Amino acid sequence: MSCYRLEMLKSRIKRRTTEGTQAVLRLAEIEASVAALKDDDLLDLADIFAREALAPLKEMATTEMTKRNLSL
Repeated sequence: MSCYRLEMLKSRIKRRTTEGTQAVLRLAEIEASVAALKDDDLLDLADIFAREALAPLKEMATTEMTKRNLSL
């Protein structure tokens, strides 16, 4: 493998690692935002996504509602 190709591969790996790390941090921020919602706002969020089959925000809201013993 040429030196150029090796450097390009290293650069791509570094970029993808950085992107992955940033995505994980962003997801943690979103989860913290959901957890910080007041009960009424949390219930509103859950209601907005209640009809969605696969909605990550629905799952986050449902998890937080379970922790707080809330239901729609």
